[in-house]
Amino acid sequence: MVILTLTATKRQVRLAWGELMMVLACAVCAAVLGGCDARGPATAQPTPAQAVVGGGIDGPDGWQGVPSELSWRDTSPGWTQAGQRIKLTGTIYQPDGRTPAPGVVLYYYHTNTQGRYIHDPSQPRSMPPNELGQTHGAIRGWVKTGADGRYEILTVRPGTYPTRDAPDHVHATIQEPGVATYYIDDFVFDDDPLLTTLERRKLENRCGSGVLRLVTIGELKVGERDIILGRNIPGHPGAKPPARWSGPKIGEDVVSFTPRHAWGPDKGTSVCPVCKYGWYHGVLYFVARGADWTDIKAWLAFLERESAARKDRLKVYFIYADPSGYTAAARERVLEALGRELGLKHVALTFVPSVTDEASDVALNRVSPDVGSTMILYRRSRVIDTLMDAKPTQENFTGVRQRLDLTRDEYFDVAK
Repeated sequence: MVILTLTATKRQVRLAWGELMMVLACAVCAAVLGGCDARGPATAQPTPAQAVVGGGIDGPDGWQGVPSELSWRDTSPGWTQAGQRIKLTGTIYQPDGRTPAPGVVLYYYHTNTQGRYIHDPSQPRSMPPNELGQTHGAIRGWVKTGADGRYEILTVRPGTYPTRDAPDHVHATIQEPGVATYYIDDFVFDDDPLLTTLERRKLENRCGSGVLRLVTIGELKVGERDIILGRNIPGHPGAKPPARWSGPKIGEDVVSFTPRHAWGPDKGTSVCPVCKYGWYHGVLYFVARGADWTDIKAWLAFLERESAARKDRLKVYFIYADPSGYTAAARERVLEALGRELGLKHVALTFVPSVTDEASDVALNRVSPDVGSTMILYRRSRVIDTLMDAKPTQENFTGVRQRLDLTRDEYFDVAK
């Protein structure tokens, strides 16, 4: 028997139960239907131990009480509690990170403002405790996406566990057509002092980052999170790893790092571009090897024009990271000459010894040294697109503009 006595160990127990439950479910399904997935053979199924929700309270039992009719918008019982009202909103996408996913159910639950999961019999959706006294409490609910993939949850900000051993969070699981139910990264809050660097590095990025950077609309705090189905869910049938990739993927966060600034407003410092200028749109243009200066100059000229047009809503950083013949003094001279030649006023020119350098933490962004150039577009520090070895063509320029334009929404211009 497994008894959950510490919330902090819930996910570990969830995985162990998940393996058993999935093996049993697949065995039954295979015997009766000849396979677990109505869309294909059993070999396309998620990895049992990691892709599915575990048993007991974190398995099917946790979904008890789901209404027969679901909307893309839900208001939880927490909305009426005294506390900070929040809106959780975004779009659920197919594994490509661009195509909205309809018909997906997102189940969520969280503590009350005192950090406890409390059953409230007066609330129809509240979960009665099981024989072990376990419950998801009363603050729980479901949303189901329509054709546009959008979802919206109105609730109260959860309180901190009395043990203070975890950041404030909202648990979430996904049920998509034809795929075993699986958990995703919790919704957590960027301004939470318990969300330390160590805690951030523990995040699995399941379906993308769950870190919410809240904006204030009147008395409401709004946290946006797009969800990429199958992202970092081992064995998910729709999430095929690319043969070649560089940097964090769409939906994941850019990790802070400290390049040396050779040109721009922070010249002579090692300011983190994401930390200082990551609130709106940003571009990180890495060159890891074989610098083609003709292409680089064309890209920088385009990005300078975009930066000038978008003003403080776009910050662009060139990061020269070719280890060949590296010395800091030589890189300073090369980039200063480049900045003067192009007359750059908005684009910053920076450098690191290589993309695998650990002293600057640039290695945490997983930019591949085998890819000549990697351009990462981000919004609120979260990746919205990546270009690898992209030539400075009008088609690519248009693609960058469109991606920046499409990721501006009603909350984009709101300051911190």
